[in-house]
Amino acid sequence: MRLNRPVGIYLLLWPTLWALWIAGEGHPDLLVVFVFVSGVVLMRSAGCVINDYADREFDPHVERSRDRPIAAGRVKPEEALALFAVLCLGAFGLVLLMNELTIWLSLAGVILAASYPFMKRYTHLPQVYLGAAFGWAVPMAFAAQTGSVPKLAWLLFVATVLWATVYDTMYGMVDREDDIKIGVKSTAVLFGEADRAIIAIIQLLFLGALLLIGQAADLRGYYYFGVLLAAALSIYQQYLIRNREPEYCFQAFLNNNWLGAAVFSGLVLHYLVH
Repeated sequence: MRLNRPVGIYLLLWPTLWALWIAGEGHPDLLVVFVFVSGVVLMRSAGCVINDYADREFDPHVERSRDRPIAAGRVKPEEALALFAVLCLGAFGLVLLMNELTIWLSLAGVILAASYPFMKRYTHLPQVYLGAAFGWAVPMAFAAQTGSVPKLAWLLFVATVLWATVYDTMYGMVDREDDIKIGVKSTAVLFGEADRAIIAIIQLLFLGALLLIGQAADLRGYYYFGVLLAAALSIYQQYLIRNREPEYCFQAFLNNNWLGAAVFSGLVLHYLVH
């Protein structure tokens, strides 16, 4: 479940909190917050488990992943599947506390989470698919808080997909050489020498989406200061990946946790003041 490496939980949690705070206008229902925060932990854990199951033939050939439990023989594949099922059932049990629309949306979320790890076999865009899987918490959060999924929710969903594509491409740059050898597809492989330029374009689109969200939700100064911090962190990430060194690409990936926190802090301060 990789609970010892919680950055994945944070990267899934930030857009969920963005959505809850905007949908609840700074005062989301406490039960909804509890269900979604708990669901984030359970579903990210489930995603790690099914990812290790799907990659059990690839992981032994990749330096970063050869010591994962299934690859190293410490856990049997069928045990991983059983754990995945338990985690998904736990998350679904929490969703049953929400309204009918949220329950129906959660079914699509499970499908996205379960199918994502297999995408790297069929498409060079698994990072975009991961964005959809992580971003699906956004329409669910709006549905749970307001009973509907407005256009604003889908704009925030798109922003989350763009952001996930950025940070997961940086993550993919760490394994690019190994991935090319074993035939695994990724945006890092697809973009090749144009990787930094394309990442920069997607970062600009993401920041532009955040500005549109601020306009649509009538957000004010503190939120835009958070977006400004996000822009500064995006520039720093570009600096980190400038030489495509795996260690620094991984640091750029990790730095996105602070970017998500910066946007959320701006939202919280906006609603505290207004």
